[in-house]
Amino acid sequence: MRGQARSHPQRIDDSGPKPGSATLEGHGDVSFRPIRPVRSYERIVEQIEEAIVEGRLRDGDFLPSEREMMSQFSVSRSTVREAMRVLESSGLVRSRPGNPNGAEVLGLSTVALRKTVDRLVMGRRVRLVDLIHFRMLMESSANMLAARLRTHEDLVAMETALEEMRAAMPRGYEAFSAADVRFHALVAQASGNALIQMFNEVVHDVVLGMIASKIAGSQEGTSTMELSLLHHADVLEAIRAKDAPRAGRIARENLFEYYGVLLPPEDRTAVRLLLDAQALG
Repeated sequence: MRGQARSHPQRIDDSGPKPGSATLEGHGDVSFRPIRPVRSYERIVEQIEEAIVEGRLRDGDFLPSEREMMSQFSVSRSTVREAMRVLESSGLVRSRPGNPNGAEVLGLSTVALRKTVDRLVMGRRVRLVDLIHFRMLMESSANMLAARLRTHEDLVAMETALEEMRAAMPRGYEAFSAADVRFHALVAQASGNALIQMFNEVVHDVVLGMIASKIAGSQEGTSTMELSLLHHADVLEAIRAKDAPRAGRIARENLFEYYGVLLPPEDRTAVRLLLDAQALG
């Protein structure tokens, strides 16, 4: 018809972005995927985690009962139970069968971090030599900070832990290790660094779990405990004297002497290189 624009078929360009993806001009292969709807139980987990992080839920508090949770969140029983399962696996809450209250809040802990490190070890992504390297760096820093920042109360607590280690020796390696953990926790606490405290607990426990059977079942178990006791006494004296460089050096040397014998030759050489490099620094 006269006066009407003539229509033309539009050409289809097959080279454009496909459904479910998008590209950004000037950004190469950047692409996006369709979003995933969030499930109801994840929303419950998010709200409870947020309340714990903000301090509105504290250690020892109890969540509402399962029935109350169903009502407050307007969800089914199975949804509440799935949310509780996720929170328990994260170490944030603990459910006790038969308890009329809801799940107990455990707060922010190192449980989830410990599980992650355990999985990395099981998957061989992290080896014993990696953990020893990390402990050499972390514990030398903790010792140096503790030497500068320790209080009289810190020293008294460390002395008590050292005596507990000595008293635990006749009871075997497991009891000795528990007292050893307490000593290291006190040094980490005296450092004033929250991350050092958390990673000290996790990595120390993982390493002990990897080597406990080797040491506990060996004839050298007693001599190993005696050597460890001497090392800890040296650390305490350096911290007491506020000698930070010496406190840090003792940690690195002690860890190499204590754990180096458990490593294959190539890994022992790698740890020695770190020890030598720090000594030169």
